[in-house]
Amino acid sequence: MAAGFVRALSGGAVEVRSAGSMPAERINPVAVEAMLEVGVDLRDEQPKVLTTQAVRASDVVVTMGCGDACPYVPGTRYEDWALDDPAGQGIEAVRPIRDEIRGRVAALLRELGVEPVG
Repeated sequence: MAAGFVRALSGGAVEVRSAGSMPAERINPVAVEAMLEVGVDLRDEQPKVLTTQAVRASDVVVTMGCGDACPYVPGTRYEDWALDDPAGQGIEAVRPIRDEIRGRVAALLRELGVEPVG
């Protein structure tokens, strides 16, 4: 969801990679549904493993509780966002998580000098 919001809110001004330390086989369908409600389409996304190479190529790495399982590269800015896990949740529980992620993405974009669109 965060990567989808970065793409949408930055208007393409920010390159984003989405990956996880232990990705599922497919994107959470309830998260996809929740994002479609706000005009962000994740249906073509595929889960990927977070690699050291991806971290090295990034200015900011946002994690969501992966701790020691995530690659660490000295000098890279890391942010760990403590959020409820949408896995196994219904749409009513996922919407507030989605909205929290949107707010955090918008704040991060502003910190990076990118005014969110939309």
